[in-house]
Amino acid sequence: MSKNSKPAQELRIGRIKAAIWQNDSENGSRFNVTFTRLYRDADGWRNSESFGRDDLPLLAKLADQAHTWIYDQRE
Repeated sequence: MSKNSKPAQELRIGRIKAAIWQNDSENGSRFNVTFTRLYRDADGWRNSESFGRDDLPLLAKLADQAHTWIYDQRE
């Protein structure tokens, strides 16, 4: 996953985002998921990999959606 590559899929609920990354190998495609929280400071929009109590339900929903998307790719 290089910084120049794009995710196979992005999912978002509010300020929480899931990026699904596809890694192709000789054994087929594998997927990994990264989660980020968007926030704004005086300099503009930033990303964080830290989540507060109120972010966790949205993180769980996105994890479920990411799992479903990945599972559907096998069909």
